[in-house]
Amino acid sequence: MSENKQNTMVEEVPLTDDMFERIGTEGLSGEDIGKQSLTYWADVWRRFRSNKMAILGLILLIAVICLLFIGPTLSGKDYQFIDASIKNTPPNSEYWFGTDDMGRDLFTRVCVGGRVSIYIGLCCTLVMFVIGSLLGALAGLKGGIVDDLIMRFCELIGNLPYLIIVIILSLVMGRSMFSLVFAMSLTAWVGTTRMVRGQILQIKEQDYVQAAKALGADTGRIIIKHLLPNTLGIIMVDVTMSVPGFIFSESFLSYIGLGIRPPETSWGALASAGQQQLMFYPYQLFFPCLLIVITILSFHLIGDGLSDALDPKLRQ
Repeated sequence: MSENKQNTMVEEVPLTDDMFERIGTEGLSGEDIGKQSLTYWADVWRRFRSNKMAILGLILLIAVICLLFIGPTLSGKDYQFIDASIKNTPPNSEYWFGTDDMGRDLFTRVCVGGRVSIYIGLCCTLVMFVIGSLLGALAGLKGGIVDDLIMRFCELIGNLPYLIIVIILSLVMGRSMFSLVFAMSLTAWVGTTRMVRGQILQIKEQDYVQAAKALGADTGRIIIKHLLPNTLGIIMVDVTMSVPGFIFSESFLSYIGLGIRPPETSWGALASAGQQQLMFYPYQLFFPCLLIVITILSFHLIGDGLSDALDPKLRQ
C-alpha cells in the first residue's frame, strides 16, 4: 500500500523548465535552432576555416596572386625593357627588387614569371584531373577487359623516364609553353587514375549506382552524375597537392634550360639567371626563390586543411 502511494507521488511531480539546463541555445527560438543544421560543404568550410594554418596558406596564396597581377601596374615598368646603365642595381625605392644583369626591372619580371609558372601548374593539374578522373572511373566501373587495358596502359606510361620525355618533346616540338605543359602532364595522370579507380571500386556497388543502372543510365552519366561527385573530396586534395608539384617541376626544367624560351620568363628561368650572379648579386636569386617557396608552402597548407576538412572520420 505504501509503495503505491509513493509511486503516485512520484508520477505527480510536475516538470518545469527550471529543472533542465540549456546548452548552446541561449536566446534561440526553435526555428533558429533548426537553421543550425549544416550541409556537407558548409560543414567542410566550417572545419577548413577553423584550421589556422590552412587559412594562413589561403591568405598567402591570395596575396601572391594579387602581387603577380597588380605588381607590374604598380611598378609601371616593362619586364622586357633593357637599360644597360642601371644593370645589377640593388633593391631601392625605384627598383624594389633591383635589376638584373641586363638592366631589366626584377620586380616586374618576377611578377610576370610567376604568372607563367602558376599558369603552367594549373594547366597541367587540369589535364591530370580530367584524364585521370575519367579513365579511373571508367576502369573501376567497367572492370574486366576495360580495367585491364587501362591499368596496363597506365603501367606503360608510368614507367617512361620523365626527364627523357621532356628533352625529346622539347627537341621535336620546340621550347614553348604548350610543349612544356604537354610533356609535364603526359605521365602525371597515372597516379590520379589509380587513385580514382580504387575509390570507384569501393562505391560502385552502392544502391544508388545499381538503381541508376536499373533505370537505364549510360556509363557516362553514371560516372559524371554519381561516381565522380562521391570521390570529389579525395580528388580535390590530390589536385591541391599537385599544383605546387608542377610549379616546382617547371621551375626545375627552366633552371636547367628546358623550360620557357627567352624573352619570356618564369620563376625557374629567373632563378637560373640569378644563380650565375649569386656571389656578387644574391638578391637576383633570392626574390624568385622566395616567391616559389611561399607559393608551394601555401598550396601545401591549403591541401592539408582540405584533407582534414573532407575527412568524414573527423566530422563532428
